[in-house]
Amino acid sequence: MTQVLATPPLPAPEWIYSDGLVPYPEALARMEARVAEIAAGTAPEAIWLLEHPPLYTAGTSAKIEDLTDPDRFPVYPARRGGEYTYHGPGQRVAYVMLDLSKRGRDVRSFVAQVEQWVIETLAEFNVAGERRAGRVGVWVTRPDKPLGPDGKLREEKIAAIGLRLRKWVSFHGLSINVEPDLSHFDGIVPCGIREHGVTSLVDLGLPVTMNDVDAALRARFDKVFNQAPE
Repeated sequence: MTQVLATPPLPAPEWIYSDGLVPYPEALARMEARVAEIAAGTAPEAIWLLEHPPLYTAGTSAKIEDLTDPDRFPVYPARRGGEYTYHGPGQRVAYVMLDLSKRGRDVRSFVAQVEQWVIETLAEFNVAGERRAGRVGVWVTRPDKPLGPDGKLREEKIAAIGLRLRKWVSFHGLSINVEPDLSHFDGIVPCGIREHGVTSLVDLGLPVTMNDVDAALRARFDKVFNQAPE
């Protein structure tokens, strides 16, 4: 009888925490340098948790008509998938730098894992995050609000996801709205979707802090990512 050996879990990534607001160009340069090191085998995988000052980023699919207030905040090309996204204080950004050459090289599966990570994290606060076909990110329904024009429950986006790969190492990542100024989203059509709004954990009535979200992200990471492919 042939014995099948279990594949050992991958080493834990380095968790990096930044205090204060990190300027976007600085973050992009540091992230790209780390990705190059991971690809070269000279640095471990990393998850970087930070906040940005108010700004908009334009993904590779961004349409200029979706930038409705171009003079409101700085706008940066992000070189990631997706459309326009807002980043700012009160929003937890997680830059995900993982080596997919060790994780199966399945891009679609990886994106689903990142989405599931967000959903699992929100579940720590009894928030039911959901995927929606044809829409990127994670959504919640709002039974506390009036029904939409179609008679259905309103849906609002609570987390954005935008990823890129270089030499099979991921970068960019996700953002979860903890307690941002939601009016700052008014200068764009977030992710090109006009008929749905945005929300945050505090807007949902939950007294959640950034530290709470960081702890939930870390607690749920292994459940989603720690299984190496066979």
